[in-house]
Amino acid sequence: MLNIVITGAPGSGKGTQSELIEKEYNLFHISTGDMLRAEIKAGSEIGKKAESIIAEGKLVPDEVMIAMLRKQVLDHKDACGFIFDGFPRTVVQAEELDEMLAELNAKVDVLLCMEVAHETLVERLLNRGKTSGRADDNLETIEKRLAVYTENTLPVIEFYKKSGRFSKADNNSTVENCFDQIKNIINAHI
Repeated sequence: MLNIVITGAPGSGKGTQSELIEKEYNLFHISTGDMLRAEIKAGSEIGKKAESIIAEGKLVPDEVMIAMLRKQVLDHKDACGFIFDGFPRTVVQAEELDEMLAELNAKVDVLLCMEVAHETLVERLLNRGKTSGRADDNLETIEKRLAVYTENTLPVIEFYKKSGRFSKADNNSTVENCFDQIKNIINAHI
């Protein structure tokens, strides 16, 4: 079982690269952002709580994210592996993910960190906001989201660095160039 965590600031290309990895390696893609947007659209209790938190540019509490992710993993435990897109975002979530996968005799093989310049991230997110209609893709919320990412997620990167499971991919150029880097990283872990 191959398990990959893909992380990076909002707008760094996690979703795009995750789709390519999913197809190339036959992995099950779990996007916590997609899961939350589905809950919001459905008007569920989790969705209602998450919507106001996300609108402020904050992170949804660990226990909510972990419960949603656990359900996805257990519902698809026969998969060849997983791409965790947008999870973990805190060290607590990273520790919980390790425990959850250990129950399946598996582990996170590599954390792929998508590196993109700040100005490029802001530009991408503003452009996405124009086409997607996402309420969180406005300049004020984007800056908050980037600050929250830096504050909360960088310790997760350190967590994976300490265990030798960290790699980075430069996504300042083309999708194809970044994916070539990612394939080299993944193939080194298979």
